[in-house]
Amino acid sequence: VEENVAFGLKMKNMPKDKIKVKVDEILETVDMTHLAKRYPKELSGGQKQRVAIARALVIEPRLLLLDEPLSNLDAKLRLKMRVEIRKLQQKLGITTLFVTHDQEECFSISDRVAVLNKGVIEQFDTPENIYSNPATEFVARFVGFENFINLKKVSKDTYC
Repeated sequence: VEENVAFGLKMKNMPKDKIKVKVDEILETVDMTHLAKRYPKELSGGQKQRVAIARALVIEPRLLLLDEPLSNLDAKLRLKMRVEIRKLQQKLGITTLFVTHDQEECFSISDRVAVLNKGVIEQFDTPENIYSNPATEFVARFVGFENFINLKKVSKDTYC
């Protein structure tokens, strides 16, 4: 685990003593210190996800991209990892782009959400505003609205 997490720092030619300190710090952050000497095959799915996140964070990126990071986990572990990712975001203050097709996952860890339709942003807003004030029919359907009435404007204040 610790060798895996240290990889990016080694590629940056960081001195070994600094690598050790940074790896120890990030493993503590993701609650993996006790597994530092283990091999990946000895880890659970959630532990592997935390190692991957630690490996990404240890190099101190300005932006963290997570593309469907929880898609291969069971429901219980997905929930736990969502909470852990949110805590890490807040603790480290790192901007995170979290790609998912899971609405619950999206709304539970995000400060701002972009709802895309065929690669085009339909609405970029807080989860609360997306849910309570969807900007388009597509966004409304995304959050679960199913009943729509087509109206035709016949005068300034009259629709039928």
